[in-house]
Amino acid sequence: MSVVAPFPRPRDRRPIATFDRRELTRILDLYGRMVAAGHWRDYAIRLNGDHAVFAAFRRTAERPEIRIEKRPQLRLKQGAFALVSEHGQVLKRGNDLGSVLAPVERRLMRLVGD
Repeated sequence: MSVVAPFPRPRDRRPIATFDRRELTRILDLYGRMVAAGHWRDYAIRLNGDHAVFAAFRRTAERPEIRIEKRPQLRLKQGAFALVSEHGQVLKRGNDLGSVLAPVERRLMRLVGD
């Protein structure tokens, strides 16, 4: 006889950290402007149980130039969002995505202004 596995109940499932629509729109807007400036060429999104990561690459085969991480469990301590450099150094951390993305947006203004 066959064994029927029951569907997991909603309360048994672990929540997955994700970017909401507003956050993803803001990140993809920045990504599009960096692509138009010729600085980035590829991106990747990773969603885990405890964090979500958006990585932007100069070339596909390299390490990501920047990573935007969202860790909801840190929202009351250090801030849910972090901007991480290519070498793993945390450049900016906070609860407001706009302030975390500010260093990248300032660099974009210099790229376009040159």
